[in-house]
Amino acid sequence: MTPVVVPVTIVPVTMAAVEEVEVVVAHHECATLRVGDVFLKVDADQTRTDVEVDAMAMAPVPTPEVLWRKPPVLALAALPGTALGRLGEPSNASPAAWAAAGAAVRMLHEAPVPPRPGRSPGEIASHLDGECEWLVANDVLPADLVTRNRRIAEAALRPWKPVFVHGDLQVAHVFVDGDEITGVLDWSEAAQGDALFDLAILTLGHPEHLGDVVAGYGTDVDLDVIRAWWSLRSLQAVRWLVEHGFDPSAPGCEIDILKARM
Repeated sequence: MTPVVVPVTIVPVTMAAVEEVEVVVAHHECATLRVGDVFLKVDADQTRTDVEVDAMAMAPVPTPEVLWRKPPVLALAALPGTALGRLGEPSNASPAAWAAAGAAVRMLHEAPVPPRPGRSPGEIASHLDGECEWLVANDVLPADLVTRNRRIAEAALRPWKPVFVHGDLQVAHVFVDGDEITGVLDWSEAAQGDALFDLAILTLGHPEHLGDVVAGYGTDVDLDVIRAWWSLRSLQAVRWLVEHGFDPSAPGCEIDILKARM
């Protein structure tokens, strides 16, 4: 989900220096601040932090260094490079960088699965139906738009072999330097899950790079299932975004993705 960046300047009492604190993302569940080369993640739910720290220790791809942890704060070192892209914005990364991201995801999916189980197709379907009902009942989206995307989403709700999934592999969570992956952020949703879900979230809003990612992934995948996850993820995200102060109707974001499926 698209982060909101709000610069805040803190002036020390001594006035000897001015240090900038950047609010990278903040909502009702947690907040991430950046101070120089350190990211401070503040989360009242320490279960999510436990999952994140454990997943980074297990992941076979570069992750941020854990500097220290003092609940409710987790301090992480900044990754070199820049984000692969942002939802709603064109990506400046090369096709080779996108392919490298696909290769990194393949490495993750071939690693031993973490202990945390993911949601089953039935659980996801039940939650999705509730979100679709809310979208229509509250006039957030037209009924035909919701119905069409709910039908498309059905293709994702099939049995899958559980693999180690990141669980929230947004394009902004993958950092690159040139054509090389320097690290992957935000592992609090890591679990056992569907490999194609990760590929879908990585390419959400960037369909032009799906071919590059799949080429780097290096094995045949069902593109229709990936596209089904685009619809499913977007339908599920709209209410959360609205309730946490984000705008899913921003150009290129979730509502535009749903409209594109029409």
